[in-house]
Order: sequence, then structure tokens, then C-alpha cells
Amino acid sequence: MSVSSSPAFSSRVSASSSVFASSSPATAAPTQAELLDFARRTAADTELIAALPLDPQGRTWVRLAGPGGSEAWLIGWPPGTGTGWHDHAESVGAFVTAAGELRENALAARLPTDGWKTLELTDDVDRERRLPAGSGRAFGRHHVHEVLNESREVHAVSVHAYYPPLPRIRRYSRSGHVLRLEQVERPEDWQ
Repeated sequence: MSVSSSPAFSSRVSASSSVFASSSPATAAPTQAELLDFARRTAADTELIAALPLDPQGRTWVRLAGPGGSEAWLIGWPPGTGTGWHDHAESVGAFVTAAGELRENALAARLPTDGWKTLELTDDVDRERRLPAGSGRAFGRHHVHEVLNESREVHAVSVHAYYPPLPRIRRYSRSGHVLRLEQVERPEDWQ
């Protein structure tokens, strides 16, 4: 993974995201709907999306100013890349595909928040969504999913927003119906 620091891109991000950041009062926590609205409006900014440098080998990302103190990211996905199974702990969130197409695999199950290493999942917990450009979704706390760019040729770009700013990301491995907690990342691990 690489982080873009192009001066032209940085000034474009600052100008664009500050417009969006003012859509919610700073004193009120943004709702899932407001995060999704922010992600949609940002994903529709074709100049911003086109300015993200894309790496053919790994995901690229740039942090944006989200509404109401939320954390937001613009992410570039090379063909064949994905996140692996993870959740965003206590944060609610939303994301929208700005270019290309992403697939989200998610678990429709409430998992315990802490104190476990391995869980056996029941049948019928798997959900799949295809998210072409302009499509997105919001999600609640402890939402376990993986996001993939399955294209063999086309980069995808997406906008993500979380509130509160991510306190941690829990990463999982999955084998059949068994979900195993593998790692807990803190902000210093990805910023």
C-alpha cells in the first residue's frame, strides 16, 4: 500500500473535502445517512477522483476531512485487490464506489465485540453486494465484511467515511464457517 502525497493532489483534496466537511454541524455526530451522503458527493467529484495516483501493485489512499469530525478516505484499488475480512469496531461507516466496481462480502450476524478468538458461523449469514460506480452503502458498528476489486484489468476507486474516527480495525481469517480473529490494528498502524 502506498500513500499519495502529490502537492497538486493534496491541494485538491483540501479544497474539495472542506466543502463537504461543512455539511454537518461540528457538534453533532454524523449519522450513517450523512456519512453515505458525504461519500456519494465526494465520489461524484470527478476531478478529485481522477487526481488520485493509482499504483498497479497496491492500494493507494489519501485521508479526507469528513463531516462532523468523521474520518474519511479516498482509496484506489488495483485489479485483483481486496481488504480481507475485517470490521471497524465501534465506528459506523459508509462507502461509495467512485470508479470501477467493488464487491462486498458481509456477515449478517451480530458478533461478540471482544473476548473471543474463534467463532463458528451459522448457515445463511453471508451477504454479497456488487457496487458499480455511484453505488454504495452505510453500515453499523461491528460490521464484518471484505471489499474486493475483482476486475482483472480496471482499477476501482472508492470513498469511505467512519464515525467516530477508527479506534481500531479487527482483521479476521475465514475457513468455511469458522471465523478467526487474527490481528487488531490501531490508527498508528495505518496512518
